[in-house]
Amino acid sequence: MSEKGAMRVVLITGLSGAGKSHALNCFEDLGYYCVDNMPPTLIPKFADLFIQSENKKVALVCDMRGAAFFEDLFEALQELEVRETDYEILFLTADDQVLIRRFKETRRRHPLKNVSLPEAIKKEREALSAIRGKASQEIDTSLLKPWELKARIVDLYEPEQREKNMQIRIVSFGFKYGLPPDADLVFDVRFLPNPYYVDHLKPLTGEEDQVKDYLWRWTETASYFTKVKDLLEFSIPFYVKEGKTSLVITVGCTGGKHRSVVIADELGQALGSRFNLNVEHRDINKN
Repeated sequence: MSEKGAMRVVLITGLSGAGKSHALNCFEDLGYYCVDNMPPTLIPKFADLFIQSENKKVALVCDMRGAAFFEDLFEALQELEVRETDYEILFLTADDQVLIRRFKETRRRHPLKNVSLPEAIKKEREALSAIRGKASQEIDTSLLKPWELKARIVDLYEPEQREKNMQIRIVSFGFKYGLPPDADLVFDVRFLPNPYYVDHLKPLTGEEDQVKDYLWRWTETASYFTKVKDLLEFSIPFYVKEGKTSLVITVGCTGGKHRSVVIADELGQALGSRFNLNVEHRDINKN
């Protein structure tokens, strides 16, 4: 693995139909600059462009679609070594029958034309045997679902991003205006003491200290918040492990202006350092 701040080049290669395009999308989600079907002769020059860049993480797919260039791959890798540019090779493979089924399902043609599909897969395996032997990591995708491949890539290349790889939205709302249609989890805080019935708090919102102070004065507010926070800290890692890419957590009160805003903001502060999230107040400005 490259040192922090150093250039990092991940070359994704392997059998056609093994999931290289999906793997590239995973690297893009992890903040890598990604290029598909990169001619090997351009790899050193492309790496040079990023040496002075803020983003020093690059993922490139190079495979048999560029067959005319493929014989130049080892020369390009040697040039990277001469320049002391770190690179890693991720090789994706799958069983023959799995590859045949995938090609039939997608109706895509194999890049090696004028031969039967089983023969094309065999020839491609032979052509890639040398680069396979040089691979830093190999993943067999035969039995992997897309989210499982993504989880494997995160674990191998950016394990520290495992819990920040899912986008979380915490949305406060008012039940009188309806549930957010994309809600995954709904927490109802209408049982908490309502600042709406306190004259000097009624025109304010849950973003203001007077409303917050009023709500936190009640023991049930703190008790409920602790239970919800504990539940989310327990369950969110399992959503991440399952491969879920987004999670919408909603907190509702009657009008979406006081109680739900306070709880949503507090959850955002409590969870924000660990997870990738943002807080929205859907109905805070409605009358």
